[in-house]
Parts: sequence; C-alpha cells; structure tokens
Amino acid sequence: MMAQPQKFEDAFARLNEIVSKLETGETGLEESLQLYAEGMKLVQFCGQKLTEAETKIEQLTSESAPRTVNTPPPTE
Repeated sequence: MMAQPQKFEDAFARLNEIVSKLETGETGLEESLQLYAEGMKLVQFCGQKLTEAETKIEQLTSESAPRTVNTPPPTE
C-alpha cells in the first residue's frame, strides 16, 4: 500500500491506476481488497483537497468582490 500522497495530482493519478487495475479483473481477491481500501482512502483525500480548494476560491472571490456602501436614499 502506498503512503498518503501530499498532492492532489499524485493521489488522483494513483486512483486512476487502481481503477484501471481493478477493471481488468486480473487481480486476486486479497489484492483487490487492498487496492479497494487504498482507493477509498485516496477518494477521501482527493475530496478533502477539492473542498479546501473550493473554500479558498470562495474566500478569494469574496475578498475581491466590489464592496457596496449602504447609503440612505436622498431625501427631497
């Protein structure tokens, strides 16, 4: 089993490798279970990284959005 990756891209690449290997149907039961477990950890890792990226984008977007000043309407 591979150590936890540090980058989203590495985790995603490894996940694709696992899916390809499992799709061939050439792995035994034990290896398939190990690959499946590793894949699930990678899915969680990638999901967490994507959530973090989404949060960062939302923060950056709200920081750069033009600010409106609430001023009362002019009185006649």
